[in-house]
Amino acid sequence: MGMTEVASLFFVMLTLALVPSSSVALVVTRSVTHGISNGISVSLGIVLGDLVFILMAIIGLSVISETIGWLFVTIKYIGATYLIWLGFTLIKSKPTPAITAKKTDKKGSLFTSFLSGLFITLGDIKAIFFYISLFPAFVNFETLNIFDVMVIMLVTIMTVGGVKLFYVFFANKIATLSKGYDLDNKAKKVAGSFMLTAGSYLMIKT
Repeated sequence: MGMTEVASLFFVMLTLALVPSSSVALVVTRSVTHGISNGISVSLGIVLGDLVFILMAIIGLSVISETIGWLFVTIKYIGATYLIWLGFTLIKSKPTPAITAKKTDKKGSLFTSFLSGLFITLGDIKAIFFYISLFPAFVNFETLNIFDVMVIMLVTIMTVGGVKLFYVFFANKIATLSKGYDLDNKAKKVAGSFMLTAGSYLMIKT
């Protein structure tokens, strides 16, 4: 992977990680109700879930690229179409409800928080389809090597993990602001624009 592909993948994943979602709501809620340590545990679970999906996507795409070339080209077109559709969906989506959470004196289990983050990610089967759609735009599977895989994993940890930690440490402020402001509307429009661009690029590149 070249620096251009790495930088593009980084900014796309960073933007999408910022978009308010069920995982963001879980991180904020767990941080507010049970403390920062539980929010961090949730974030670790989410990152691990994403890494599992990414490995599955990379292995699957690599095998298909090596054995059934014409099918891989078809997957690229399907992936490009999916990314474009996802972009329009994000741009047109309605604001999500405000996050409401009250602090409790009960101590939450860090392991429970970790599993919550892991399972909410693994339960979103659309995530693996998203990665299968996204990677062909930035990764040349004909020359993919272990270093490229490590770079992708590092980008994931930095973007997904970094953004989730941001939500952890600013959870109280975010929960308060979300009651009176449409925090996610602009984020979704920006993310949608990135998806439209990535999908269009993949369609032309294919």
